[in-house]
Amino acid sequence: MIEMSREAFEDLVGAALDTIPAELAAQMRNVVVVVEDDAPEPGLLGLYQGVPLTERGDWYGAVLPDHISIYRREILRICDTEEDVVEEVRITVIHEIAHHFGIDDRRLHDLGY
Repeated sequence: MIEMSREAFEDLVGAALDTIPAELAAQMRNVVVVVEDDAPEPGLLGLYQGVPLTERGDWYGAVLPDHISIYRREILRICDTEEDVVEEVRITVIHEIAHHFGIDDRRLHDLGY
């Protein structure tokens, strides 16, 4: 397990978010991305909770933001180097954002995520 401060880890999450193409970032509505130290279950690197854009209809409004959690200690636990952490954070952020866009785990696996 590699050691990294929460602030440095949060910077990596921010950098990963900055790589999202502008046209996709503009479509991210009512969603918050947070870093949490501990996952609710072992092995979980990130979690999307909300209503994907593909499932929102006329009924959607006045709801709490979707929530993307990136789990710091779980990612650090599986990484051996800082470069591994950078890559795993990038992959995890993209994976969870993809869920916001309605892409399921099977399709993400097919795409290499």
